[in-house]
Amino acid sequence: NEPNRYHFAGTTEDGKYVVLNTSTGTDGNSLHVKSLNEEGAEWAPIVDGFTHHSSVVEHVHGKLYMLTDIDAPRYRLVAVDPADPSNMALWSDVLPESDDLLESVSVVGGQLWAIYLHNASNRVMRCDLDGSNARVVNLPSEVGSAGGFGGKMDAKDLYYAFTSFTQPTSIYKLDIASGESSLWSMPEVAFNPDDFEAKQTWYESKDGTRVPMFVVHKKGLAMDGTNPTLLYAYGGFNISLTPSFSASNIAFLERGGIYAMPNLRGGGEFGEAWHKAGMLLDKQNVFDDFFAAGDFLVEQGYTSHDKLAIAGGSNGGLLVGAIMTQRPDFARVALPAVGVMDMLRYHKFTIGWGWIPEYGCADSSKADFDNLHGYSPVHNLREGVTYPSTMVTTADHDDRVVPAHSFKFAARLQATHEGDRPVLLRVETNAGHGAGKPIGKILDEQADKWAFVLNELDVLHP
Repeated sequence: NEPNRYHFAGTTEDGKYVVLNTSTGTDGNSLHVKSLNEEGAEWAPIVDGFTHHSSVVEHVHGKLYMLTDIDAPRYRLVAVDPADPSNMALWSDVLPESDDLLESVSVVGGQLWAIYLHNASNRVMRCDLDGSNARVVNLPSEVGSAGGFGGKMDAKDLYYAFTSFTQPTSIYKLDIASGESSLWSMPEVAFNPDDFEAKQTWYESKDGTRVPMFVVHKKGLAMDGTNPTLLYAYGGFNISLTPSFSASNIAFLERGGIYAMPNLRGGGEFGEAWHKAGMLLDKQNVFDDFFAAGDFLVEQGYTSHDKLAIAGGSNGGLLVGAIMTQRPDFARVALPAVGVMDMLRYHKFTIGWGWIPEYGCADSSKADFDNLHGYSPVHNLREGVTYPSTMVTTADHDDRVVPAHSFKFAARLQATHEGDRPVLLRVETNAGHGAGKPIGKILDEQADKWAFVLNELDVLHP
């Protein structure tokens, strides 16, 4: 009876319980549990309403272990009595909230494996099932992203993935008894990781908030303000940007380029408070954080605004569009991909209504209308302004962010733009929002993107 709700279900490993996760969009979810061993058992609520995020990890020693941000913006793991699951007075902390974001927990080999996010890089802890005897899992690097750590309760070993800006996604096998990891698989990529360095720096945004940013470049690169730089970000929907490998980025770095990735408010890097500081009526904080990132790179001698390219996809495409319209001289090149460009009507197309908790809705109130109209990229392009060289990218079968957003933005930009800088629209055929795109299309898109960037920044040769 609720066609606009999402439903996901799964069973515990022992097959005793089925858990139903229900959400209305991106603002939270409810959880219900049902016993599979009791004939005629009814669904029992664990969490009602859609104001928090919770998920059942496993059934352990008669308790449901649940990851939740209820009373814990950076998440905690609690034990829930399946006989009275909604009685929060009976919940007990297994892994209390800490200073770091608790991203996920798995139960493998009689141990808990907890993946934390510390300043936008992963840290992994293992401990006993009651949360005691915690110790660090040694990862290949302190700056990187880890995932996996799945398996059965009686497993003797497990596998996990690790990647960084200078290491392709690699699979490691971990012996649970000894705690030792060994490399199981690593792709072959023709580059020398020792030629590059990745570091994290911090800068102040407009309101004084400290924001972290990863910066990657060749070792020994002169910081004389002339280096071509790609500034990439997202800033929304509680999504965290963490270190990852890109072969095409390496090709740019080999040509003396710099890749910079700030962790803007609106993301999930520091928990729900960080997310909320960049959504709804506070969305401008995201753009201010991005402006401050670029200005910091210029002030520190990494690059100049004439050597700066900016990029983002989906909500990040909206980011690029807003940056272009608010400060047209901020960057020399702009790459908005599958962006949400019409903020007054986005909710009228396909799944757009599901983003209302993040953005607000122009039809709901004057405050929302004024806020959205104030940064909507399509509505803030101005006649006679010189905008960056721009390649707008979309796909003809994108049913998440419909291509009409990009079509309208590109058409309006071409009509208002002053000067001879190119404004291009690249439409991928027989493709969608990006997931599942075949390697051939990815290669074609990356080739077009980097050819455009290198040409416009006058970086044509290694």
